[in-house]
Amino acid sequence: MNLSSQLESLLFISSKPLSVKEIAELVGAKPKEVEEVLDQLAHEYKEQARGFILIKNNGQYQLTTAPENTELISKFLKDETSGELSQPSLEALTIIAYRGPITKLELERIRGVNCSLILRNLLIRGLVEEKMDKQKNENFYAVTLDFIKFLGVSSIEDLPDYEKLHRAESIEEVLEAPVNL
Repeated sequence: MNLSSQLESLLFISSKPLSVKEIAELVGAKPKEVEEVLDQLAHEYKEQARGFILIKNNGQYQLTTAPENTELISKFLKDETSGELSQPSLEALTIIAYRGPITKLELERIRGVNCSLILRNLLIRGLVEEKMDKQKNENFYAVTLDFIKFLGVSSIEDLPDYEKLHRAESIEEVLEAPVNL
């Protein structure tokens, strides 16, 4: 497969900067080769005045939007983050609140659908935060303090039926249990 294409794809989906070492391990290439292709891509984006640029800082690379599009991007993000949450976003947020910290894979198993865009939207809105567990080498999602403040509770444990729903061994248990109103 085309190394340049692989690197673009990884950088496009990554929400954080990636080191040359990380990228090289993922694509099965030598770090020097990866760095050369990344530098070539950065040069191409700059020369072609593309809608994105590849930035490098302390040996890490990240694909970002071009600075000349800042106003447009800000307007779009403001529109996207100021509207009401969709039903799927509310469902995901509820699951994260009761079951968090939770991995994307666990969230998708519960919901039965890909949650990438929903998580991105919740992260942008500041309702959810992403934390890396270095021991497990996985990202986990949890609600933010802003979300807790918005709900008007002093702690996530103050949510209705929190203990029962947070501790349930399987989602089937939760779904089959009678609801206390």
